[in-house]
Amino acid sequence: MGSTPLLVRIAADPPARLDKALSRDVPEAASLSRTRLGRLIAGGQVAVNGALVTDPKAKVTEGDIAEINIPESIESHIGPEDIPLDIIFEDDDLIVINKPVGMVVHPAPGTPGGTLVNALLHHCGDDLSGVGGAKRPGVVHRIDKDTSGLLVVAKSDQAHHGLAAQFEAHSVERYYRAVVYGTPDASDPRLRGIRGVSFEPGNIMRITTQLARHRTDRQKQAVRFEGGRHAVTRARIVDAFGQPQVAALIECWLETGRTHQIRVHMAHAGHGLIGDSTYGGRRKLPLKSLSEAGIEAARNFPRQALHAAVLGFEHPVTKKEIRFEAPIPQDMADLITALKS
Repeated sequence: MGSTPLLVRIAADPPARLDKALSRDVPEAASLSRTRLGRLIAGGQVAVNGALVTDPKAKVTEGDIAEINIPESIESHIGPEDIPLDIIFEDDDLIVINKPVGMVVHPAPGTPGGTLVNALLHHCGDDLSGVGGAKRPGVVHRIDKDTSGLLVVAKSDQAHHGLAAQFEAHSVERYYRAVVYGTPDASDPRLRGIRGVSFEPGNIMRITTQLARHRTDRQKQAVRFEGGRHAVTRARIVDAFGQPQVAALIECWLETGRTHQIRVHMAHAGHGLIGDSTYGGRRKLPLKSLSEAGIEAARNFPRQALHAAVLGFEHPVTKKEIRFEAPIPQDMADLITALKS
């Protein structure tokens, strides 16, 4: 069985262990968890500066070059499922999906079926790139289960490598719509005092931090200013709700793409997403600022109000620039209508 080599340069301030450092620095598009990286190291599939390393606890330093040999995927036990897909675009090399709320991208403990991968295996058959591994064929990037919107999946290995390179270079255009507590406005002096938050012309909020796994809750991400992965989010107000304004529809775009990035960054700025029980909290909105319908809609919204609205990139085979848009789903549209009422 062959393998695909992946070169990773260890960034500044690496964790003490090789497996942790690689987990931090490996491109997200490679879909390599720390557990899998540990197995690859122990299995003799990782070399550092040309020397084979088999101890996941081995020390590394900034600038070290790790070569990871990723074995070709074997036939997956994951079965195809006839699940409807909202297909925005498809050709021989890739497919763009408008993912609904509640759909997990790939199987994992607790969600062995009903995922996007199961649906793609039914729709595409064998025409999916195997680079992502048996559980993640074709998957180049992910969005959360309770986030709706656009996702591109590779059908050919050439497309997978080309798309992964664009995601790693942060050249993919990604715009999100979110409904947040408060209004992230440059006139708010509170925002000027938050580390990592600044404003650019046009009342665009820029959040620049490091992101890493939460120290006690491994399912969460946390803002750091040392270690972790560099993350930049920009956001601007599209519409504001209430008198005085206590909530807003915002547009966010990513310079980087980290796990839960928008959710963590907006919470860090004090403008958590409505419905986000993990990061945004369940804040009480002033009774006199909104209608009763608006307050109830925000209080009872069952998920993070986040939608991946725009996805643009260079087609990895044809080299043409392509761009897709997906309208806000009905539940978010109803939330916005209630907040406006």
